Amino acid sequence: MNSPEEQLLIGVAVGIPNLAGLHARPAAALASQAKKFMSTIRLVKDADAVNAKSIVAIMGLGSQCGDRISVQATGSDAAEAVQVLTDLLASGCGENHPELPTKSHTPDSPMTHRIAVTSHQLAGIPASPGLAVGRIVQFRHTAMEVVETGGTPALEGLRLATALQEAGLQLETLMAELGDTAESKIIHAHKELLEDPELLNLAAKGIEQRKSAGFAWRAAFLQYASQLECLQGDHNAMLRERGIDIRDVGRRVLGQLVEGIHPGFELPDGAILIASELSPSDTASFDRSKLLGFCTTTGGPTSHVAILARSFGIPALCGISESALNLADTSLVVLDGTNGWLNSQPSVSDIAQARANIAGLNNKYQQDLLNAHVLAKTRDGRRIEVGANVRHAQETMEGVANGAEGVGLLRSEFLFDDRDSAPSEDEQTTAYAAVANTLGAERSLIVRTLDVGGDKPLSYLPIPEEANPFLGLRGVRVSLDQPTLFRTQLRAILRCAGLAKLHIMFPMIATLEELRQAKSILAEEQSATSAGDVQVGMMVEVPSAAVLAEQFAREVDFFSIGTNDLTQYTLAMDRGHPKLAQKADGLHPAVLKMIALTCEGAKKHGKWVGVCGGLAADALAIPVLIGLGVIELSVPVPAIPAVKSLIQRLSLLECEVLAQEVIQMGTAADVRARLSAFANTNEE
Repeated sequence: MNSPEEQLLIGVAVGIPNLAGLHARPAAALASQAKKFMSTIRLVKDADAVNAKSIVAIMGLGSQCGDRISVQATGSDAAEAVQVLTDLLASGCGENHPELPTKSHTPDSPMTHRIAVTSHQLAGIPASPGLAVGRIVQFRHTAMEVVETGGTPALEGLRLATALQEAGLQLETLMAELGDTAESKIIHAHKELLEDPELLNLAAKGIEQRKSAGFAWRAAFLQYASQLECLQGDHNAMLRERGIDIRDVGRRVLGQLVEGIHPGFELPDGAILIASELSPSDTASFDRSKLLGFCTTTGGPTSHVAILARSFGIPALCGISESALNLADTSLVVLDGTNGWLNSQPSVSDIAQARANIAGLNNKYQQDLLNAHVLAKTRDGRRIEVGANVRHAQETMEGVANGAEGVGLLRSEFLFDDRDSAPSEDEQTTAYAAVANTLGAERSLIVRTLDVGGDKPLSYLPIPEEANPFLGLRGVRVSLDQPTLFRTQLRAILRCAGLAKLHIMFPMIATLEELRQAKSILAEEQSATSAGDVQVGMMVEVPSAAVLAEQFAREVDFFSIGTNDLTQYTLAMDRGHPKLAQKADGLHPAVLKMIALTCEGAKKHGKWVGVCGGLAADALAIPVLIGLGVIELSVPVPAIPAVKSLIQRLSLLECEVLAQEVIQMGTAADVRARLSAFANTNEE
């Protein structure tokens, strides 16, 4: 009879909620959790079973959203391992919504579209918006030659272990330099690869066969990279791109094993990089002051490199024609990351026009920054408060420096993400107080309570598998379902009352019952803590909240409209869907009518309405929002100066007439055409 340690335990099969399947980040989270158990653990999909402690093996499953995967384990802690990892799989492994590029609608973006089309344009996939004029730098990785035969297995094993340790230290240094950023999380996934058991075992087998450490390691990582890159089907595009990550980590270690190879690449000033592929650590290591943009023949808009480019604020293209690899170094080119082309032979007038547009944008930004601390008012005196969307105190400090009049949205979920357990009350209080102290007692702080579920799961807060997670436990429903977690957060927020003008806002409210239940819990905690005056508001993100705005307005102090979710719920289009994302337009008349209903309902009870979603920073949308009655806009920190500048050029009366005109239209295209004409007239 088998002992408990030898029994095979099989968990229930769960559907994968991750839109891109188990790619690098969720795979790294799953493997990291699996390594905490002594048991042998495997993930099973159909006839395939792989090591759950191997990030490479997990990615190699080629899973996609909806695939059913089960956990199998044998060992002393098998039962716990099966339960924990099954729950983690069902929750999405703590992954936030995949970051996909969206069409730029920032206040200055129209100027990037005014370059004439030429016959020398190489088309690519827009990966990061923007416009740049610079000189070509062809980037190619240095070939690293390795000898096949090595010394004793013990000696070669030691050489590989030393190289892995040094590569790990390099990645830790890079993570420290990047701080708490999306780039840092990508590099963290790379570090997990250095400890991947399948990858290390494959290299060890090569060393046992008297291969050198370099030869064995190279064969191992190339085999796994090729395994991912050979996956077929559109749903595996992101996993194919992860082959670049494995090659990147592999080359980093190989650089430690091959004499005379020193990682690093010195960029000249004004560089536009062209490469077959760029790894995340390549991109993160470049001198940002010298890099103006880049193009790669491989990868796509979901690649880690594309994410990094957007965070750096530089234009980038993926999937450009391989003929770009033949462009001569130092050639002068124009790169348009917004529209997706590289002008390889720009005329003198092309270059002059592009430089004039770039200079105009830069000058305007500097001028806007100088005036950013002036209160934003329309020409006829309507006061519009402009706040910042932030995650922590550092962003708040940057927001204040850019002219933020308060924080219109503190995304509290950043404290709960990428960790194994929920933050304590004291930890939360420290973080919220740091933001409040940065603002001071005269500025407003709107804290949104925990907004998870749907596309924003937490690894330690398993939510049962749902057929429609966007219509299930999400936003305030999660908080009401987890009252202990909710009460802890509310107490932490309330302890900051008095440090700033405190507002508490509930996300994803759909019914009066939900609002009343959340308010009741808040009132109990407020009474217990003797907290001072706190304003209570709600997000308007679903049609029911907009339709019943008048009823909701009787019970809250303010509304803040999340236009991204309001758009997808109004139009029934997933804003992350590759075929529908461009149609999920916040300027669709149906969405604008929802905003109008919200403002009308609020006005009847003397309550104010703000917008903290994407439309708040959209130059075309701002006149309509003001015309409909919105009096507060909360935007990303870099957009604050331009938004305040635009408001000062507008007339409330003209905005009101414009708003009533466009909400009567039938299509988003009609609305955009009218708003573009209004914007051009307003600029003249």
